[in-house]
Amino acid sequence: MVKVKLFDCEHEKDLEKEINHFLQKIEERKLIDIKFNVAALREEKDEQIYCFTAMVMYRA
Repeated sequence: MVKVKLFDCEHEKDLEKEINHFLQKIEERKLIDIKFNVAALREEKDEQIYCFTAMVMYRA
């Protein structure tokens, strides 16, 4: 069975840490792919907010 695990963080280092922690729990041969995305949003007062997301596909 193929499964996915979704990650959503405000900082890229936090996303990296969460994904690495998850990958330690699964066997390397079960990893299928990792999809990564970054979104930048402008808020009031010219403040920019980033959203770093990833989807890990793996076999259960």
